[in-house]
Amino acid sequence: MDPEISKQLAELQAQIDRLGQNAPQNKLSMVVFSGNLDRALASFIIATGAVAMGMEVVMFFTFWGTPLLRDKRKSAGGKDMMGQMFGAMLPKGAGDLKLSSLNMGGMGTAMMKSLMKKKNVASLEQMIEMAGELGVRIFICDMSMDLMGFKREEMIDYPDLTYCGVAKFLEEAMGSKIQLFI
Repeated sequence: MDPEISKQLAELQAQIDRLGQNAPQNKLSMVVFSGNLDRALASFIIATGAVAMGMEVVMFFTFWGTPLLRDKRKSAGGKDMMGQMFGAMLPKGAGDLKLSSLNMGGMGTAMMKSLMKKKNVASLEQMIEMAGELGVRIFICDMSMDLMGFKREEMIDYPDLTYCGVAKFLEEAMGSKIQLFI
C-alpha cells in the first residue's frame, strides 16, 4: 500500500477514535435542586424510567433537594445554631415534602398523596427505594450539607450514595446524553 494512503488512513482512524471517546454515554445526569413533592416525584419517575430503558442514572441533590434525603428516624448532634435552625425549618425526609403549587395549607399535598394511593402510584419513599434497587446513583452536595448543617449520619440508607462536590457531578454529567435540572 502506498505510504501516503497508509498515513491518511491512520489519521482518519485517530480522528474516529477521538470522536468515539467524546461521544455521549447512555446516561442521564440530573440536578435535583427542588424540595417540592411534585418535583421530587418527577425526578424519581424520570430516573427509574431511564434505568428501565437501560440508561445509567446519576442524581445530584443540592440545596433544597438535600432535605428530602434526611431520614426521619435519625438525628445528629453537634450542630451549630444555624444547623439546628435549618434542621427544624426544612422537611425531614421525603414524607414531609409539600407541593410547589396548590398546597393550600397542606390540603393539596394530602389530596395528592391520597389520589396517588387510590390510583396505585408509588409514594416518593417507595420510588426512592425502587431507585436504589434499580441502581440509580445518588450524589449529595457536600457544600449544601455544610451550609445547612446536615450530617451524614442523618441521611437515608441508600445502596449507592456518594457525598461529593459539584466537580464530581460535572465529571459524570459531561459525558451524559441527557442532563436535567429539576
